[in-house]
Amino acid sequence: MLYILKIKGTKIIPDFVQIRDENMTLIAYFRLSQAENGLKKNNLKNNSEKILNLLETIPFGKVFKLKE
Repeated sequence: MLYILKIKGTKIIPDFVQIRDENMTLIAYFRLSQAENGLKKNNLKNNSEKILNLLETIPFGKVFKLKE
């Protein structure tokens, strides 16, 4: 199970994504605008379609569970 959090940036700081495992350990942290590259670099290619679809629909600041 993965926990996904979309973080709203400011004028200077861009929007970010955090992906955490079932123990809430951070396993990926990348810019929302570079989500595909971030997923590839963090070896999350097998879940990339699900994660990208989820990132388009979820609001900022909410934690969502993604069952693998």
